[in-house]
Amino acid sequence: MPLTPIVLVPGLNCTERAFVEVLPALWPFGSVTIANHRRGGTVTEIARGILAEAPERFALLGFSMGGYIAFEIFRQAPHRIERLCCLATSARPDTPEQTENRERQIALTESGKFASVAKAAFPLVVHSDNVGNERLRAIHLDMAAATGAETYVVQQKAIIARPDSRPMLAGIGCPTAVIVGETDQITGVEAAVEIANTVPGAKLTRVPGAGHLVPLEQPAAVQGALAHWMSL
Repeated sequence: MPLTPIVLVPGLNCTERAFVEVLPALWPFGSVTIANHRRGGTVTEIARGILAEAPERFALLGFSMGGYIAFEIFRQAPHRIERLCCLATSARPDTPEQTENRERQIALTESGKFASVAKAAFPLVVHSDNVGNERLRAIHLDMAAATGAETYVVQQKAIIARPDSRPMLAGIGCPTAVIVGETDQITGVEAAVEIANTVPGAKLTRVPGAGHLVPLEQPAAVQGALAHWMSL
């Protein structure tokens, strides 16, 4: 099998650290690049910037917010995407309730309480069994600190304004994997099932013992799903 360049797009408050433990599954298939998703004020701008630096053709993985960006990358340049992985993400736009919650988090962050926002998010992004996992908590908080309050606000606003990607799902013709933690409280299992049921031939993997931070919570299971994805 010829090698395929692979581009990974992190999520909100995430750095390359989110992927470190699943990279061994990808290295045998091609070079891996962690995209810079911190440039641009909208999903459209962020996607355009990633495409400008990406290989001519590549496999694309989007994690959480990175999935929203991945859909936009596909929308802008479908001919360049060899395969697509939707990791703990959704094709849906925000609900009014989600937007209201994001606006509260933005207001708290702009008032100097970003550290508190990041701490409060941790129990929501992991499986209930992992709420007391201090290693995972430290990774989560370290990634948030590295991302910073200013980027957090910009990205939350970009997420609020993102388009509905559901109309494009049936037109995705490349090999597609959908991976979700069994108790994902952020983007949700329902949204993952919707993607898998609409993209022709998509493969859905539900990961036990994981919430939204599935590549950090259950890296071995995610490695297996990624290796299968790259073999499709």
